[in-house]
Amino acid sequence: MSFLTLDSVSKRFDGVTAVDQVSFGIDRGEVVGFLGPNGAGKSTTMRMITQYIEPDGGSIQLDGIALSDGGREAKRRIGYLPENNPLYTDMLVADYLGYMADLRQLAGIVRSHGFDEAVASTGIESVYYRPIGELSKGYRQRVGLAQAILHHPDLLVLDEPTEGLDPNQRAEIRRLIGDLGRDRTVLLSTHVLSEVQQSCSRLLIISRGKLVADGAVERLIGQAEGVGQVTVEAAGPGVAATLSQLPGSTGMETLRAGADGRVAVRLTAERGNDIRPAIFELAKARGWTLFELHQESSSLEALFRQLTAPSDTGNPQ
Repeated sequence: MSFLTLDSVSKRFDGVTAVDQVSFGIDRGEVVGFLGPNGAGKSTTMRMITQYIEPDGGSIQLDGIALSDGGREAKRRIGYLPENNPLYTDMLVADYLGYMADLRQLAGIVRSHGFDEAVASTGIESVYYRPIGELSKGYRQRVGLAQAILHHPDLLVLDEPTEGLDPNQRAEIRRLIGDLGRDRTVLLSTHVLSEVQQSCSRLLIISRGKLVADGAVERLIGQAEGVGQVTVEAAGPGVAATLSQLPGSTGMETLRAGADGRVAVRLTAERGNDIRPAIFELAKARGWTLFELHQESSSLEALFRQLTAPSDTGNPQ
């Protein structure tokens, strides 16, 4: 049995399905990436796992015990860093961590060991006695991670922990996550695919509330072979509108559009389907000026785009 198990979990808001029959299991010690476009259901799923909200259907189990039955004891085993990282900016870092320790009823040697490990693991010694409001975004994220691991949880749930950070700060937080994942289970939500490849051993992809991929990162990258992406830059009447309806294409992203009618787009093609000849014939038939027609290398990004391509029945949640 998996350490964390979701079985047909669903959640609706005002009649709109945000999470739709999602099932997966995570084994103890895994670092799992959780990907999806905005509004796909990632944060809602994480909030259900951390018991901030209850599912409308299905069950969530931790070590074989339903979270609904585990109560406070189950919550003690979970650490959570929400996407918005809610901090009390007028408090000192030391006072904030003390407040969080009080909420979790930490005392004695467990409390002192928790403080020592959280502060050392996240590298916040130099700002320990500073007001949170004076800290950089990178250090605020470190403080958020420190409160999430203060009680030494078995499961660490991180929702967009590197959002808004510069490249150097992202690298530091990735390193911290890698270190934290050595002795606990981690579920990590991110928009940055490179972070998944560097930090995670396994990947879950959710789209419009449904789980559309689950597997080892390297295996899913292997599945991306044959999922083609074609970059087209052309000038002429109706370039973008025509290419968006091209047979064999599963999605289109506009890269740039000029006032002179020159447009650059990226098309995702069905597996094994080379759509370049059809684009070339369209350009000739419609009198477009074709500046670029380029087949890009297969990648995890290509697979992600194919699995999460927008549809006419998109979920606003």
